[in-house]
Amino acid sequence: MPQFAAPDETTRIPLDTGHEVVAYSWGEGEPVMLLSGGPGLPCRYLAEPHLRLVDEGFRVVSYDQLGTGASDRPDDPKLWHVARFATEVDQVLRALSLERPHLLGHSWGGWLGMEFAVAYPGRLKSLTLADTAGDIPHLVSELDRLREGLGIETVRMMQRREALGQYEHPEYLAAITLLNYRHMCRLDEWPEPMTASVADWNMAPYFEVQGPNEFHYIGNLSDWTRLEELGAFDAPALVLCGAHDEMTPACARRLAAAIPGAEIEVFPNSAHCPFYEEPEAYFARVAGFLKAAG
Repeated sequence: MPQFAAPDETTRIPLDTGHEVVAYSWGEGEPVMLLSGGPGLPCRYLAEPHLRLVDEGFRVVSYDQLGTGASDRPDDPKLWHVARFATEVDQVLRALSLERPHLLGHSWGGWLGMEFAVAYPGRLKSLTLADTAGDIPHLVSELDRLREGLGIETVRMMQRREALGQYEHPEYLAAITLLNYRHMCRLDEWPEPMTASVADWNMAPYFEVQGPNEFHYIGNLSDWTRLEELGAFDAPALVLCGAHDEMTPACARRLAAAIPGAEIEVFPNSAHCPFYEEPEAYFARVAGFLKAAG
C-alpha cells in the first residue's frame, strides 16, 4: 500500500496486551487526536485529508489501531471489543504525553471516542463525533429504512442471504455495493487514500465487533448505547454527518441531543465521508469549532 504524507514523528507504542501499535504526528500546536473507523481499517483514509488542520495551527495525531495498518495484527477474538479499544486509546495518549487533546472520531472511531469519554472523564478538551451514532439499536432501525430504498424484493433477497450466511453471494454483494455508493461515499471515484485503506482492511475485528458489512449488525456491539452516559460530558462537542449518511441525520440529532451544549452540522451533499465529499465546508466547520474550543 502506498505510504501517506510522511509524518513528523512515528512512534511504536507497547500495550498492556503485549502488542504494539504505531502512532503518527504532523505539525505543532494544539493536538487533535483522530480515531479512524472500522474497526480493522488503517488510519490513512482519515489522517490524510485531516492534515489540512496542520495549516490551521494544529498538531494532527493518529494511529493504526491494534489489528490495522503497521500495528501488530494478533489473531485473538477476545481483543476485539470496544472497552478494550478504549483502554488502548488511553495508553496511546499517555505514551504520547497528550494530557487533554481534542479528539475527533469518525464512524467506529466515534463509538470508540464516546466509550473513551465515558470511561475516562475529564481527559478531553473537546469531542468531535463525525458520521457516527450513540445508540446502535436505533442505528439498525435507520439502516433498515435505508435498505428499504432498494425495493422489497431486494430487501427480501438480502434477508434470505443473511439468514444463510451467504454474505459473499454476488447478488447480495451487488446490493451492498449500491448501498455503499449511496450512503458511504457519493463521489464517482473514491479518493486513493480511502481505497488504499479499504484494500488493507482487517475484517477479523470488524466482523467480531460489527458484522459482515456496514448494513448488517450481528457483532458484539449490536446492543451498545452511550446516550445516557454522555449526559455527563462537560467539554465542547460537535456532531457531524452527511444528509445521505448511513449514520443518518436522525442518528446525529439523537446523539447531539444527548450531549449538553453539543453543536451539530449536516452536510447536504455528503454521505459518510464529508471530509472528501464537501471538504471546504467540512474543514471550515471543524477548524472553527476547534479554535473556539481553545
